Amino acid sequence: MTDCKYKSKKTVKLLCLLLFYFVLPAQSHAESSSLPAALTKIKPSVVAVGTFMAKRNPRAQFLGTGFAVGDGSLVVTNAHVVPVSLDVEHLEEIAVFYRQGNEDKAILAKLAVLDKSHDLAVLKLAGSLLPAVKLGNASAVREGQLYAFTGYPMGMVLGLYPVTHRGIISAISPNAIPMMVPGKINPKVLKQMQNPYDVFQLDATAYPGNSGSPLYEIETGDVVGIVNKVFVQESKESALAKPSGISYAIPVNHIEKLLSEKGLK
Repeated sequence: MTDCKYKSKKTVKLLCLLLFYFVLPAQSHAESSSLPAALTKIKPSVVAVGTFMAKRNPRAQFLGTGFAVGDGSLVVTNAHVVPVSLDVEHLEEIAVFYRQGNEDKAILAKLAVLDKSHDLAVLKLAGSLLPAVKLGNASAVREGQLYAFTGYPMGMVLGLYPVTHRGIISAISPNAIPMMVPGKINPKVLKQMQNPYDVFQLDATAYPGNSGSPLYEIETGDVVGIVNKVFVQESKESALAKPSGISYAIPVNHIEKLLSEKGLK
């Protein structure tokens, strides 16, 4: 920026007003106009993750969101989205769901990798490929930058229509923050505090079903993280009635490392 000296404070104030009303809105408009193009790239890769049972009504049950990576035969989601157990006796299976044109589609899948420490899971699709996202550079993410995420909030209610939210990176902070009340420290929290890693805090509201949604750059569509939780003010039920507007995402480098270690990249 050029260093300028002005003789009057009135001139400086006028220039600041011009910057606020003309330059900043133009930047915001540019970001908004880039989002439709990014969505065109992202939406074919985003799926609802759940289970399928032919004799159940409804046959499909949505548990969260995921997105295709690698060669398109892999879907990344959160570890907490994957069911702990399946009703094998009644042939319940993990599946991903998406909409193609006017048709609802389903692909059966198997759990390939589970990483509970980073809340990540990788599913292997059964004989089908999806368009894969491009994984971006998580280390280039800065506080204050605007990003978007797309997923299936309340999927069984809204159907197979992916929903997009956007917000800034409001903080990059450890995934476990020391508790002020000792009674709330449990073994899981204690383990996280011993081995913390940074996560992205977002000033955007994620809802049940958004877990596993890709967080991506608005201009390029490159994925930099995966949404995994929302800060709840009072109880789990209040996530809908009283959303805090604070969500978290795991940086994409943990996905890349997991895929590389398991020979899936």
